[in-house]
Amino acid sequence: MSKIGFIGLGIMGTPMAGHLIKAGHEVFLYTHGSVPAELAEAGGKACGSSKEVAQNADVIITMVPDTPHVADALFGENGVAAGLTAGKVVVDMSSISPVETKAFAERIKALGCEYVDAPVSGGEVGAKAASLTIMVGGSEAAFDRVKPLFELMGKNITLVGENGAGQTTKVANQIIVALNIEAVGEALLFASKMGADPAKVRQALMGGFAASRILEVHGERMVKRTFDPGFRIELHQKDLNLALSSARAVGVSLPNTATAQELFNSCAAHGGGGWDHSAMVRALEKMANFEIGQGTA
Repeated sequence: MSKIGFIGLGIMGTPMAGHLIKAGHEVFLYTHGSVPAELAEAGGKACGSSKEVAQNADVIITMVPDTPHVADALFGENGVAAGLTAGKVVVDMSSISPVETKAFAERIKALGCEYVDAPVSGGEVGAKAASLTIMVGGSEAAFDRVKPLFELMGKNITLVGENGAGQTTKVANQIIVALNIEAVGEALLFASKMGADPAKVRQALMGGFAASRILEVHGERMVKRTFDPGFRIELHQKDLNLALSSARAVGVSLPNTATAQELFNSCAAHGGGGWDHSAMVRALEKMANFEIGQGTA
């Protein structure tokens, strides 16, 4: 049994921490607001600050929304850094800036600790099912130390490279996901406007070369109009901002990523920042003045 710290108990963090507790680890918890009752009842230990978590745990995991939140959790007043002693490992499983990640890693390493960036993909469903894809940046030694913990939360676990490589991979993942959502939205909207049953179109496409996890899960959301998150549009906007700003810095053009971001921006402008990212299709529907399924019984 290991002493694990977990900071950030939202839609993703709560089930992830729950898997660690269920496996028998001693897990120290901190989040804004109250620690979820389900984790406390399972044996999780609530702490009053990130510093207190770091003082008690040997491996400290952060799972928070954005780069500034990680910076605050690690280096803010009563942050993780203030509670570290040499030999501990800090693991950030949030989705944040690859550039800032490298800077955070250097600061943690200067304290005699290891740093691992390990963002995830799979959303709430994957977090609950312990089937997340985990993309890792860090040293081989640090990876080997924390991999057994990752195996309690995910299935496809890959050490991509040194610090920052995990976050770079996650940004690439978010580009692919956004563009696939846009493609599925266009296809189902087109089929529906042509008079075909979008549910049956989706079913047919799932057996061919167009089949994808996005078509399976988010295509169904589009047809059934179930846009509760999931993964919020405002978070995917954040990830595409990272993609576009990083690409600009290295001189790479991402034209379709920019288009996907504009569609998310349109949704947000209509009050949809909290919608599931599959609701990108609503921006396409507004341009077409037609909703998927509108013409079918």
